[in-house]
Amino acid sequence: MTNLRTRDIVALGFMTFALFIGAGNIIFPPIVAQQAGEHVWLAAFGFLITAVGLPVITIVALSRVEGSIQLLSSPLGKAASIMLTVVCYLAVGPLFATPRTATVSYEIGFSSYFGDSSSSLLTYSIIYFALVTIISLYPNKILDTVGYFLSPLKILGLAILGLSAFFIPAGQIQPAINNYVTSPVSEGIVNGYLTMDTLGALVFGIVIVKAISSRGVTDKKLVTKYAVIASIISGIGLTLVYVSLFKLGMGSHELAPNAANGAVILHAYVQHAFGDMGAYFLSAMIFIACMVTAIGLTCACAEYFSELTKIPYKAFVFILVGFSLIISNLGLTKLIAVSVPVLSAIYPPAIVVILLSFCNKFWNKPSQVITPVTAVALIFGIFDGLKVAGFELPALLQNLPLNEQSLAWFIPSVIVLVIATVIDKVRK
Repeated sequence: MTNLRTRDIVALGFMTFALFIGAGNIIFPPIVAQQAGEHVWLAAFGFLITAVGLPVITIVALSRVEGSIQLLSSPLGKAASIMLTVVCYLAVGPLFATPRTATVSYEIGFSSYFGDSSSSLLTYSIIYFALVTIISLYPNKILDTVGYFLSPLKILGLAILGLSAFFIPAGQIQPAINNYVTSPVSEGIVNGYLTMDTLGALVFGIVIVKAISSRGVTDKKLVTKYAVIASIISGIGLTLVYVSLFKLGMGSHELAPNAANGAVILHAYVQHAFGDMGAYFLSAMIFIACMVTAIGLTCACAEYFSELTKIPYKAFVFILVGFSLIISNLGLTKLIAVSVPVLSAIYPPAIVVILLSFCNKFWNKPSQVITPVTAVALIFGIFDGLKVAGFELPALLQNLPLNEQSLAWFIPSVIVLVIATVIDKVRK
């Protein structure tokens, strides 16, 4: 029985942390902090629930089923399980998340040097995805390339940025605005969704398990143990990063008043803290952050679709990267406009499946409980997605509890869970 060395466990934790931290993770906390004002830490609490808590729980859940979403969602039935798995992989893979890494890294780090033309973005994305392809073709080496090389660089950059937020403050806290005045916690929860970390965790599970297995670990209990340790390390890392970025954004009004997004705040802050060198520092950090995430997503998606279709892994790497390259050139605005409604619909059933997977032993027939709850979460998630997309919903749906916070699915799901559990116990 093979055990991982301490340095391998630490590298695994760093790799897991680095897989999660993309440009979105760096951009969202500063804008939340600026808008939340004096309620910043209440908003941060909500943000950490969905941006740290749920991803860590997801990795733990997946480690118990060999990193497979399909096994995790098996109580839904084979067809529904495959459908949920495919949708999750496509959403965080070639449709949204992977293309976003290229587009965001270009717009934040390189557009100021090379312009906003479509040809410049195309040239950049070709080079970017060529590097992603080269590393992704060798998934057994990902612990070496990401865990030992790219992750430390990424962590170093984040550490510099995080420490500067405490030692080089930007300014004074301003009053809260928008929904942060009345409901900072729930607003933080919703913004934590946008990091896509929970969906990312669903597909990263298999990457982490494969990385452990590549070191000769075959015992399932040990695989679970090491995955749990890695998720805890990454959770601590994510929390530290987010707290420092919230601190950075708190006093950013003077540097970037009424900023449209977190990228504007980051640009202004690094210029304030590091002068002209700040732009180069931010470009390098964002590039590495996005690159690591793109590699993890590509490896995970290629691994899954290869197992599903029996088409070689390397063939899928080229297919997925090629598709991501095309989508990335639609531009960030269009990409976000399409992705937000879809994510609003996907998140609720995914969260339900993850959380309820820990309760299988509690029910006589888990499928009779998990299936209806997931169905209800999906239905109300679709309503949330339609609302975000700008569709006019009936008054009844608009007045549901927590609707304004895009959490209208929560209470109906809990009600159905209670009813289904009672029926399950009565029918035993």
